[in-house]
Amino acid sequence: MTTAHEVIIRDAQEWEQENIAQLMLEAYQQYALDLPEARWVEYRDSIRNSAYGSGPHARLVAEINGEIVGSVQLFLSSEAAYGKPEMGIQSPIIRLLAVSPAARGRGIATLLIREAARRAVHLGATTLNLHTSDMMASAVQLYERLGFQRAYATDTYNGETLVKGYQIDLSSPSLIEQVV
Repeated sequence: MTTAHEVIIRDAQEWEQENIAQLMLEAYQQYALDLPEARWVEYRDSIRNSAYGSGPHARLVAEINGEIVGSVQLFLSSEAAYGKPEMGIQSPIIRLLAVSPAARGRGIATLLIREAARRAVHLGATTLNLHTSDMMASAVQLYERLGFQRAYATDTYNGETLVKGYQIDLSSPSLIEQVV
């Protein structure tokens, strides 16, 4: 799928795992100072390991001129995404949306989310979910602008941090009319 600004959204290849891990770490590094050091180390390791795991249904990347500048992972349930079947989410979930700091402001995150939503629709899903925290304020603004609504029933805690659930109705005109 090619879009404006020569951004290509595509499936990641297995041989690109290290590049994706580095991109995600670069994108999430800004939160290192917001977390206690031990928590950041745990989060950093989790981010890195996710580039190599087999849990996602799809790993999408954004590419400009042959360089990976963004990525997102699409999971089919809360069990696959978080190892938490008790959360009860049986529809697609996006995780670890990452855009290189040098490539931000070009709509890359939106393109990745739209492609994940398009794929969720093709899987027969009626909703797309995600989780985030208040420290990711610019991401929250993006999600809300795209039409994601708070899904309080899917909130969880990571230590003392509230991880807020969000969901979008894929039949709503907001995001989906630009997806299908």
